[in-house]
Amino acid sequence: MGLDSDTRKMPQGISQDAQGLIDFNKAIIEATADYAVSYKINTAFYETLGAKGWDVMEKTLEFIPKNIFTIADAKRGDIGNTSSMYARAFFETLNYDSITISPYMGHDSVGPFLEFEGKWSILLALTSNPGSQDFQTLKTGDAQVFEEVLRKSATWGTDENMMYVVGATRAEELSRIRQIIPNHFLLVPGVGAQGGSLEQVVKYGANKDIGLLINASRSIIYASSGTDFAEAAGREAAKMQGEMARFI
Repeated sequence: MGLDSDTRKMPQGISQDAQGLIDFNKAIIEATADYAVSYKINTAFYETLGAKGWDVMEKTLEFIPKNIFTIADAKRGDIGNTSSMYARAFFETLNYDSITISPYMGHDSVGPFLEFEGKWSILLALTSNPGSQDFQTLKTGDAQVFEEVLRKSATWGTDENMMYVVGATRAEELSRIRQIIPNHFLLVPGVGAQGGSLEQVVKYGANKDIGLLINASRSIIYASSGTDFAEAAGREAAKMQGEMARFI
């Protein structure tokens, strides 16, 4: 479940401010927690509110049941002490279970996150946006850049502390990706509003342990703009969970 909660899109009866986000997130979580294995909070939607946005994130994390995995979709990526501070902010201060990271500055942009026991680093590999073709799919000899990123970064951590982001709209590449990283979990955004095929993702991306975190955001949290928004979100979450159950 992606909590890309936007004050400008609050449904009927919810205020378009920090308190509205709190009320909205609480209702969405309560309606969908029975179907979700994880909640992904896109930090940009909260950072737009300044200090209040960080308060909203903290309160939102408190609403999430402790047995459900939390992802800070922050896409951090710097070096040395800066990465260490980012890791402390999201793993210690906010106590997320994981964070998305851009690996394109190399090992020293990822290594500090891997030092935290029991936490997960989720590296961008092949994203679903059209601009991914600008760099990620460029040829480097017989491979593409994203494949080199997978091969190299897989030596930095293990399949017990590192995952990869692979967009659902790139399902055709999942078989090749599984040849490089057969055992790592994949975080797969793009199913739902972005048009990715859940069936194709499961067909080509699942491993012996399933190994997939399928993310849907807008298609669920904005299923209704009326006062029944939470109930509608619950129905959409149940529908997607049911589809997953059939595929696996």
